[in-house]
Amino acid sequence: MKKILKIVKDTFIDIKKNRPVLLFYVIANFINGVMIRLITTGTFSIRAMFFDLGFVMVLGSLSLLIKKKNNRILYYYLTSLYMVACCVINAIYYNYYTSYVSVSLLATSVFVKDVGDAVLDFAIKPTDWIYLWVFIGLYIVIKKNKDKGNNLKNRFKELIIGAVLVLGIGCAIPPYYSFNRLVKLWNRVSVANDFGIYIYQLDDFVQSLKPSFDNLFGHDKALKEVREYYEENRNTPLVNDYTGIFNGKNVIVIHAESLQGFNLGLSFNGEEVTPNINKLASTGIYFSNFYAQVGVGTSSDSEFTYATSLLPANNGTVFVNYANNKFKTVQNMMHDKGYYVFSMHGNVGDFWNRDIMHLNMGYDKFYSRSSFVIDEEYGLGLSDKSFFRQVVPMIKDINTTLNKPYYGTLITLTNHTPWKEADEYSDYDVSSSVEVDGETIVRDYLEGKALGRYIKAVHYMDEAIGQFIQDMDEEGLLDNTVIVIYGDHDARLDKKQYDYMYNYDPVSDRVLTSDDPGYKEFNKYDYELNRKVPFIIWSKDMNKGIEVDTPMGMIDAAPTLGNMLGIYNKYALGRDVMNLKKSDGIVVFKDGSYITDKIYYSAKNNEAYAITSGVIEDDYISRHSEYADKIISVSYDIITYDLIRELEEE
Repeated sequence: MKKILKIVKDTFIDIKKNRPVLLFYVIANFINGVMIRLITTGTFSIRAMFFDLGFVMVLGSLSLLIKKKNNRILYYYLTSLYMVACCVINAIYYNYYTSYVSVSLLATSVFVKDVGDAVLDFAIKPTDWIYLWVFIGLYIVIKKNKDKGNNLKNRFKELIIGAVLVLGIGCAIPPYYSFNRLVKLWNRVSVANDFGIYIYQLDDFVQSLKPSFDNLFGHDKALKEVREYYEENRNTPLVNDYTGIFNGKNVIVIHAESLQGFNLGLSFNGEEVTPNINKLASTGIYFSNFYAQVGVGTSSDSEFTYATSLLPANNGTVFVNYANNKFKTVQNMMHDKGYYVFSMHGNVGDFWNRDIMHLNMGYDKFYSRSSFVIDEEYGLGLSDKSFFRQVVPMIKDINTTLNKPYYGTLITLTNHTPWKEADEYSDYDVSSSVEVDGETIVRDYLEGKALGRYIKAVHYMDEAIGQFIQDMDEEGLLDNTVIVIYGDHDARLDKKQYDYMYNYDPVSDRVLTSDDPGYKEFNKYDYELNRKVPFIIWSKDMNKGIEVDTPMGMIDAAPTLGNMLGIYNKYALGRDVMNLKKSDGIVVFKDGSYITDKIYYSAKNNEAYAITSGVIEDDYISRHSEYADKIISVSYDIITYDLIRELEEE
């Protein structure tokens, strides 16, 4: 060991004296690796620092195999370009998705052009370009110093030994469970926090190739494990008070874009943000502790998880990457039950590959943008009010011409980020009036802010839904119809927006701090818990409202609603929450995090945040973590290997 340490010491002395360009190259890219974690996730990890340093040392040592100086310099620039690109791209991606980018997501990049304003408004920040300093520094160091080319091969061997030693120290630092995450890559942020951004990106590249190899070598193992799961967890339908209550009724599902749950019950200046949705929630079945379980596919992930009771794909999106797979869906089960099944959306049909995927899911027809008169556009396309106005006669035609019940999905659009035109189509007032020294003063409050524009857009969508319900009723289309509403995902607004909303004091016209009376703490886990979205099942003939506060996710929607409609999916990984006690509810997210009635468990931080008071035993956390890992693993295998096709054929 002493000999190895001496070799490492001599090597660094030589590099400092004779190879300043290499020294700067290693230090600069190492600093960038540390900075991106601090700036994005706020994490300082000694372990990840060793992996970042070791990785850059390995790349740096390879330059010593290049004899010609100019070629070595080109190597420094090109490999630095790779590492800087890792930092810049991941920084921008993290701002919007709170995760790091994956090579497997490149297939979905075509959709960025359609949400470009959202990316410009919320994703790109000045700090995202700070990593470019490496090129400036590298240019200056190269101009000022000569990198000597003597004894390169020996120094290569010695630097490699040093790099291996540094990486070995990183491996020796706990937590050791993270090596399992490195292999499975369910949580990209936790892998980057434990192993550094460069090793994460290398791991992601290897993982992106894995499905091809898995299809050759991993299929049989996956099929065996999935079979065993269903044998051990017989998913048989259980009868409860809600079984078949909507059997034979028409069903209209409103896929509400970015509708977050905190809007329900929220008011400004005495006017509710969502008066119409509030009414449906108060007179229907309202699941108030409901979460979307999306990945990078956002809206399409919600559609998929709602329909199949499986989690979204870990690599890419199902709608794009696995559109030809066979799935058991609510739509094809309703079709088999004799329903006419349709979907309607005011956007182009190929957005998220819906024109292909909707047919695969079991829809008889997809009415996309070309089916509507585009007489009013906001954001990505046809306005919600025009959309719903045109939808009613289309549904009436379906109702009168077809001698069968129908099941339809209506996908809203106007509430999509970045809500730039909200002031144009919504006059909802998000200012604040306050009495100061006997005088009424109006503060802007949320006017002009992203959260204020979002709330205006939500109010507009609520008006559109309210008018739709009224028009349907006037046409006699509600008498035998069930209305289902779910928020497809949260608004993806920055935590600072909520800090401002909850702690703005209109009297002093400032934001309260933790030292002020009345300050409301809104930490990173409060932010995660605030991501819940509404799930409402309503029909005109309901006598009273029912609130269900059992923790549930989109994966539970199909089993819960399906029992009411008289359909059953034996491959569902979710559960009918009407059969669960509140303490049995759990929401599993695709990164391994989960929510119960007691805790929010963050897989990327390996932390449990208490929702209720009381001691949480380690066994409670490990038991639920094992359940979460199993659900993720089974869902991943089903999607990756198209196993439902095989199981059905068997």
